[in-house]
Amino acid sequence: MSLNVTVQETNVATVVALTGRLTIGEGATELREALQKLLADGKRKIVLNLAGLSYMDSAGIGLLVSSYASMNKAGGQMKLSNLSSKIKDVLLITKLLTVFPVYDNELAALDSFAEAAAPKA
Repeated sequence: MSLNVTVQETNVATVVALTGRLTIGEGATELREALQKLLADGKRKIVLNLAGLSYMDSAGIGLLVSSYASMNKAGGQMKLSNLSSKIKDVLLITKLLTVFPVYDNELAALDSFAEAAAPKA
C-alpha cells in the first residue's frame, strides 16, 4: 500500500491526513510536493494527521524533519496528531518526539493554533 495524502483547509490551519506507508519513493515524494505547495501558497499552519499512517521508514522520518525545519524557517508551524503506538515508538526511539509538537487528536492540534492566536488577557 502506498501513501495517500489528503489536504483539507479549516478556519484555523491546513490539515494534511496521511494514510498508508511513508517510505522512500513515491509516497515520500507525494508528501514532500504537497507540503512544498502549501508553503508556496502561503500556508504556515499545518497539522499532519497520522491516524492512517501504518509504517514509516528512515526516508519518511527524514522528510518529516526537513519539512518541519522548512516550515519553521518560513515562520510557520507544523504539528503532528493521532500518532499510532507504532509511529510514536519510532519517534520516541529517534528522540524526535521531543522535537515535534504532538497532539492526541486533530482537534487538540487545531485548538493549539487557535489558542496561540487568541489575544492575551
